[in-house]
Amino acid sequence: MRFVIVTGMSGAGKITALKIFEDNGYYCVDNLPIDLIESFAELLFTQSSEKNKVAIGVDIRSGENLDRIADVLARMKEKEQNYEILYLDCCNATLIKRFKETRRSHPMGDTDSVENEIEEERTKLKYLYSHADYIIDTSNLLVRELRAEIEKIFVMNRDYKNLFVTIMSFGFKYGVPADCDLVFDVRFLPNPYYVPELKHKTGEQQEVRDFVLKSPVSKEFLTKLIDMIKFLIPNYIDEGKNQLVIGIGCTGGHHRSVTVAKELYEQLDNADANYGIKISHRDILR
Repeated sequence: MRFVIVTGMSGAGKITALKIFEDNGYYCVDNLPIDLIESFAELLFTQSSEKNKVAIGVDIRSGENLDRIADVLARMKEKEQNYEILYLDCCNATLIKRFKETRRSHPMGDTDSVENEIEEERTKLKYLYSHADYIIDTSNLLVRELRAEIEKIFVMNRDYKNLFVTIMSFGFKYGVPADCDLVFDVRFLPNPYYVPELKHKTGEQQEVRDFVLKSPVSKEFLTKLIDMIKFLIPNYIDEGKNQLVIGIGCTGGHHRSVTVAKELYEQLDNADANYGIKISHRDILR
């Protein structure tokens, strides 16, 4: 029996996650009352049932009853009814943006600012967050990327250490991305912008990459950068970090930053890695 509790912040993707579980053969129940979770688990674990993969949604909609979740889970452990907690998190800025885009009010109510409601929700979900087996930060994830992470854990049964790495190229002329944890300025590398036949191309094209990477300085920088990031990632995992955004910036975000971001991504994108990874080119179309 695999019993998964799907929880986390409103707007972080719990409904989408449950649909992904359902697509993969899980029997899903959303917003099951807290008082019924124990009875539901008892039914599944003590009786012969064809439902051996179950995911239930638990979140702030349970209201004051959410305070009883710790006791419910403690009793389940005593009965050796094993469960896993998947917590979907998201940064405040992205959550606020999502609520504005969907024009939906926050489940905590609409009498206060959304930001304050989000902070209140974080406080109420603190127990589930601290006891989560898996934490996925969806701030920078597309649905297909969230699907890949969930399937990695709950379908392919691969080890997962809760860290998702985003490598983002950008142009300094448009500002540094606010959510970057690490920022590297590659404006010292050879610039294809001043080569007429390369000016209107990007770092996604081989001739631009070849131009940037042929310099000994570029090669040495990449060697040092890749070595440092490979050193940092396991230490971030041990520290419990959930999201790592690495910004690679050049002037316009078309050539050098894209090239370096792609090289870094290719070095870190390992099917056996115990972290998730994606690449994003913020300003490549500007």
